[in-house]
Amino acid sequence: MNILAVDDLLRQALKEDIGFGDATSEAIFDADHFSSGILLAKQDMVLAGMQVFIRTFALLDERVKVVPRYPDGTLIKCGEEFAAIEGPTRAILSAERVALNFLQRMSGIATQTNRFIEAAKGYDAVIVDTRKTTPGLRMLEKYAVTVGGGRNHRFGLDSMVMIKDNHIKAAGGIRAAVNRVRERVSPFIKIEVEAESLEQVKEALTVDVDVIMLDNMPLEVIKQAVELIGGQVLVEVSGNVSLERVAELAATGVDLISSGALTHSVKAADISMRLR
Repeated sequence: MNILAVDDLLRQALKEDIGFGDATSEAIFDADHFSSGILLAKQDMVLAGMQVFIRTFALLDERVKVVPRYPDGTLIKCGEEFAAIEGPTRAILSAERVALNFLQRMSGIATQTNRFIEAAKGYDAVIVDTRKTTPGLRMLEKYAVTVGGGRNHRFGLDSMVMIKDNHIKAAGGIRAAVNRVRERVSPFIKIEVEAESLEQVKEALTVDVDVIMLDNMPLEVIKQAVELIGGQVLVEVSGNVSLERVAELAATGVDLISSGALTHSVKAADISMRLR
């Protein structure tokens, strides 16, 4: 992760939440009042985002000390105390919500990704994310996917060429779109093409792309497409990919399974911070 970009994000989040000051904490506690406490997992989860949690407090007051008991990627059981915190009470309470929001969101993504990984166990398919991320949080959310055992698809539009349905329609077909790309893009950049039918798969194979994405295809058609491609290029399956479908999709022999569900609609992990 880009540390400077993370700091900017955290500062903006703190500014949004604290505004001109924490009216409650500043009224109750003097500046020299100190407290200690713990982080408590209220569900089974994969931990992700501890360094972001720690950095949130540090940006507000460097005297706040967070001591994690486990690294990111650890499976934490419900009821387990997995970190300790101590420092000025005002700072702890003022940054609590922002820090927890990031930690809960990232741990929720890592936990969901891990469920997908477990569902696909025994098959060669790799679970990857998409660009369906929260605006401004993509860097953190994609990191959380890797903590959960998944892999990142392209980070942004500049990462690779990915010719999707609207590109194909506007260009007049897969061949036309790929030819235009090859005229203008470095040969070192990979090209992926989205296919919605077996006919489009056949067309994509004639122009030597690197990856063919099978988009929203019925299971039987996916199997036919994998057989048709026969290992000539990487095969990705996408569209309507849920936890319940991962195993059957992986069993078709595809190389990659991409799902927006890893990030766009994931439930935040249930975590509490409790002062002693």
